[in-house]
Amino acid sequence: MSSIWKDPHEILAGTGVRRTRERRRAGWRRAALLTENGLLSLLLAAMAVVPIAEIALRTTLGFGIPGSSSIVQHLTLAVGMLGGAVAAREARLLSLSTGATLLTGGARSAARIFSGSVAATVAALLCAASVQLVLTERAGGKLLVGRVPLWAVEAMLPLGFAMVAWRLLRHASYSRIGRAVSVFLVALSLYVVARPPLSPGVLVVPAFAGLFLATALGAPVFAALGGAALILFWGEGVPIASIPVETYRLVVSPTLPTIPLFTLAGYFFAEGGASKRLVRVFQALAGWVRGGPAIAAVLVCAFFTSFTGASGVTILALGGLLMPVLLAARCSEKHSLGLLTAGGSLGLLFPPSLPVILYGIVAHTPIDRMFLGGFLPGVLMLLLAGSWGSLQAGGISAAERRFDPREAWAAVRDAKWELLLPIVVLVGLYGGFATLVEAAALTALYAFVVEAFVYRDLKLKDDLLHTMTECGVLVGGVLLILGVALGFTSYLVDAEVPARAATWVQGAIDSPLVFLLALNLFLLAVGCLMDIFSAIVVVAPLIVPMGEAFGIDPVHLGIIFLANMELGYLTPPVGMNLFLSSYRFDKPLLEVYRAVVPMLLVLLAGVLVITYFPALTTALPDWLGR
Repeated sequence: MSSIWKDPHEILAGTGVRRTRERRRAGWRRAALLTENGLLSLLLAAMAVVPIAEIALRTTLGFGIPGSSSIVQHLTLAVGMLGGAVAAREARLLSLSTGATLLTGGARSAARIFSGSVAATVAALLCAASVQLVLTERAGGKLLVGRVPLWAVEAMLPLGFAMVAWRLLRHASYSRIGRAVSVFLVALSLYVVARPPLSPGVLVVPAFAGLFLATALGAPVFAALGGAALILFWGEGVPIASIPVETYRLVVSPTLPTIPLFTLAGYFFAEGGASKRLVRVFQALAGWVRGGPAIAAVLVCAFFTSFTGASGVTILALGGLLMPVLLAARCSEKHSLGLLTAGGSLGLLFPPSLPVILYGIVAHTPIDRMFLGGFLPGVLMLLLAGSWGSLQAGGISAAERRFDPREAWAAVRDAKWELLLPIVVLVGLYGGFATLVEAAALTALYAFVVEAFVYRDLKLKDDLLHTMTECGVLVGGVLLILGVALGFTSYLVDAEVPARAATWVQGAIDSPLVFLLALNLFLLAVGCLMDIFSAIVVVAPLIVPMGEAFGIDPVHLGIIFLANMELGYLTPPVGMNLFLSSYRFDKPLLEVYRAVVPMLLVLLAGVLVITYFPALTTALPDWLGR
């Protein structure tokens, strides 16, 4: 019987039942979300607690926690995979392109279905490859610590990739028909991989064409790099389990846990009131000179970026505070926009910058020497940015240019705990009582205590879970990219691509000076197309043999690489800071492009100075390393 003939009370009762069911489902979803976020936060907290407990026990009782380093390394694996799954849940996996957003209507829906299906297929294949790894480890019977089997922890790999695949599939379309099409595409792709109708070598080119199209339409970066690795290994008939092996090898690297720990410290600062206090300090110290507000903006951006790893947090956290300051100082809106967009990557060469640590891991270059080598080049980039900002700033009156010692002292005193943080890092790194991971854990604990209990800006009930989850999403997204990118790099190494490239370059270029110029042009092109973390894992192993062939100091080569990647944040089409600045200041992307060009040219001059004056990089490591 049609509902129009039913009793109204029955209709209302049925509607109430449906609403009750919907509320229950929403409640379960909310509980699952909070549980997942809470577990991610707990894992991050454990990563910080274990090294600190190790320091305390070693200092007071003379012994530490058995297997503490291995525990922290495998906690990094758990954080990376769960964080990647949460990033997939929130549709926040980093993409090179937003091509689907340029389309409309059915074309846009079709693009999302295709790119999402390709990404889900890659994640599903990585899950299957990870299962092979876990089964192999289970047969080996290795233990992680105590009686905990290693395979049980490694099971986070297939579980994480499975969660990512499922969520990519769900986000591919929000209609039943669209999801059915996505499921069909994924199933068809998996069948072709398992039972190829033609020789896999013949299908490599069409597979790459499909992967390229999906990437252009918005498939995540990890899917592009992981898919490329899968296609290459599959085409050569090599087991695809080689990819998760490289992923596992990276995430349990002894120094990789510093990335989530230093990132966590940066997020505690960003969520607390550190940004306001630091802006006040640098404004009081430098704001009274000509162009002082611009210089202050450069300094505070560099200070903040060194702890947030040039992840874009600087622009999001400081943009709203610094833009009014620059406009009030009669800086033009265009100049202010360009300065703040460029400021988001300044400080990348200073401790404890995450890209410096990652480069040291991948290129096998001592991280302490990398930090020493990056100090003077980092200062040079600050001087250039500050000088340009000062020249472009408007004039200020004599009264405004007076230095107020009382305000400066009050600002420094108010922010003293945050200003002391670099000392905590440096003492931990070079004082000899803590390893790099332990120093990172101390930094995270220090930032948490300062923001939560000294200043009380970080509310334990309202802010802590959100802050740690946001950190986990960033870390998970980055580590997901790095893990699969290392699989791609592994193929290149097995194919002897770096060695052949070095031989070819030596045959084509005789002069080290010409090689350095060509290297800069190549790295600028890389910065246009890849984010810094992917570039480090994929490109660094290619250029290290070339640098050795031309006798270039490894630290100097690393700083040249990172300085070029610093420009990559500002270089179209995929410079991350360009997108974040457009979002933060609500400006069209083309307007941001035009605003940032002068700063890009100024910093490019700095990169050339760093390149052709190696003493700027090697002086401190050589002097202090004696």
